[in-house]
Amino acid sequence: MIEERDISVAMRDSIRLAVDVYRPDAPGQYPVLYASALHNKDIQGPDIADILPPQPAHVPLWFGPIEAGDTRRFIANGYVHVIAQPRGSAKSEGHYGNEDTDHYDLIEWITQQPWSDGRVGMVGISGFAGEQWRAAAQGHPALKAIFPYDACSAYGGMFGFRDFNPGGVLHSFPYLLDVFSTVHESRGRPSELPAVEEDLWRRAMRNPDYKQYINLYNILTQKGQRTFIMYLMMTHPWEVDGTVERAEETFRKIKIPFYTGSGAYAYTYKLHWLGAQHYFGNVDAPKKLLFTGPAHLERPFHQYHDEIIRWYDHWLKGQNTGIMDEPPVRYWLMGANEWRTGANWPLPETQWTKYYLSHWETLSTEPPRPASELGAAAREPDVFTQMPLTRTTKVERLRYMTDPLPHDVTVAGPITLTLYAAIDQEDSNWIIVLKDVGPDVSVRTAREGERDVPSTLPERELTRGWLKASYRALDEKRSKPWEPFHKLTQDAIAPVKPGEVVEYRIQVLATANQFKAGHRICVDITSMDVPTGTGAMTNVEYIPYHVCSSKTVTHKIYRDAERPSHLLLPIIPQPNDQRPA
Repeated sequence: MIEERDISVAMRDSIRLAVDVYRPDAPGQYPVLYASALHNKDIQGPDIADILPPQPAHVPLWFGPIEAGDTRRFIANGYVHVIAQPRGSAKSEGHYGNEDTDHYDLIEWITQQPWSDGRVGMVGISGFAGEQWRAAAQGHPALKAIFPYDACSAYGGMFGFRDFNPGGVLHSFPYLLDVFSTVHESRGRPSELPAVEEDLWRRAMRNPDYKQYINLYNILTQKGQRTFIMYLMMTHPWEVDGTVERAEETFRKIKIPFYTGSGAYAYTYKLHWLGAQHYFGNVDAPKKLLFTGPAHLERPFHQYHDEIIRWYDHWLKGQNTGIMDEPPVRYWLMGANEWRTGANWPLPETQWTKYYLSHWETLSTEPPRPASELGAAAREPDVFTQMPLTRTTKVERLRYMTDPLPHDVTVAGPITLTLYAAIDQEDSNWIIVLKDVGPDVSVRTAREGERDVPSTLPERELTRGWLKASYRALDEKRSKPWEPFHKLTQDAIAPVKPGEVVEYRIQVLATANQFKAGHRICVDITSMDVPTGTGAMTNVEYIPYHVCSSKTVTHKIYRDAERPSHLLLPIIPQPNDQRPA
């Protein structure tokens, strides 16, 4: 191949971006696969792949932002690979955030090069995927299709509040990004802010929940001079008015084919998992959705390139690869450990089934019986009390489980937990964990040793959901039974009256899992998580912990006939299976 590094390309306002070009060492014109992200372009090229073999996330050398794709694969298949650095990052001029036409201008530059045949697609995951949506909305006619795997937020830009912090619960992902040096930032002396921003900053500085995370509080003291996304989340912990409406306008602007998706690991990051689903559901264009397994993709990113090349051979080279003849949705079904396909997402054949929180911490499809039949004791709540992270690392919980399942149960799609609960403070976080527990051959009897569920059962976490109690207000017009749509704006935030029983509808992020016969469906209700490392770090790169309450909070969960707390699960029937879930 021919390699050209650090080409300087002028935008319409004369700001110059740094660009690397890799192209076949043969005369002719080729379709172009373009990648762009804040992540350093100098670690994306084939020279890195030549020295660093593919690394899974559990090994010491895995480094998240090597995400622009396998250059040698692209070149070998007759494409040019262009990797650009957005303005305000690394070797590019300007300030990030002022680039509403940069993708358009750079694609225009690409089409003018002698090695370009005038047809452009985009590649790359995560940050590189987020830029693909922005480019598609800018609408250059040469951009024929995109492949934004590990898509970023659909509402409010790449790090939009809704998909990044579902339920309004802030987390430490941007802090971890900065510590691991994936974003190039300049730092200066903190200065006076405009009056409104100064007031928000002082308000954040007084927040005791932030102060207990001294690493995050340290960011606040610098007034946005470092880790700006984390700073902005703490000073503006809500969705800006009009964000949803502007996103819906953007959805209408995207007209080109797209192939999006994410992996079952991405519920920890949230924006990838939710962004893919929200773009897929809201954009009307030729489209495909790929949901992969629970293991994080290797770095340098090289997986699913067969699919990427099939996609672009179809849309850029006009070859009949058959890719558009296949079902639009393909997903990895954990538990069964096999690929499944579908006609849409959620899957049209879904049987939405309520699993009720029941007595003795069980989970049952049988609705609670009225108190008139059971007596007043049935109305008593289940209770847990959580001390803050400054006093304990023990996460308290209430756990609800089914009996061992008599047959396989397939769950695939988004999930909602409707919770009737009271707290003794004005706010708390609800953190909901869905697990596959078992196999379990036990039967609970009165015999000694058989009264309890065995504590040694294997358990596998599938997904989570989050809701800050004060962010509970719903946008009823946009809510669906399987996906509550919370308002999340500043004027919708309302403290909870201590002791009042409140209905919470909590979005639990989608999953795809087959609970095998003899396993149990389990939901843990908690209010805190903890850093897994020391020094405010995590043991696994970029998997974040959340900003939780600095107060001790008692939580009461109600589950009687008048307050039927329940999990809404997307049950997928087995072929020719008419048994109840």
